[in-house]
Amino acid sequence: MVDAERLARLVARVSADIADLRATGTADLLRDELRLRAVKYSFVTAIEGCARAAQHVLSSEAMGMPDSNAAAIRMLGEHGVVDSGLAGRVSLAVGFRNVLVHEYAEVDDARVVENLSLLDDLDAFVGQLASWASVR
Repeated sequence: MVDAERLARLVARVSADIADLRATGTADLLRDELRLRAVKYSFVTAIEGCARAAQHVLSSEAMGMPDSNAAAIRMLGEHGVVDSGLAGRVSLAVGFRNVLVHEYAEVDDARVVENLSLLDDLDAFVGQLASWASVR
């Protein structure tokens, strides 16, 4: 059974990160290294929060054992916890997070700024998770 309080904390943290990202704005962001680093960190924590919430739901509800954070997010779509198309899009964000954290590839700062336009997917994801939990 899902720990509703824990899930609510995870969702609230992601929502706070999204609010911070939206408040940052894009004006002169590429020339402001400090703000850009803050944006990258907030992306990392928001995406990680989505993955942690997904892992919690899957393990608590015995929905399976994903082999990655991206798979955990996709599995929520497969189980109807969230919209499957949305889950697919948010699972792609895990790759972006991995690049930011592990620097598998050089981070294109312009792409980081572009990804600020994709926050609605993260917001919808945690919103659907919260809605799912509230009817349980």
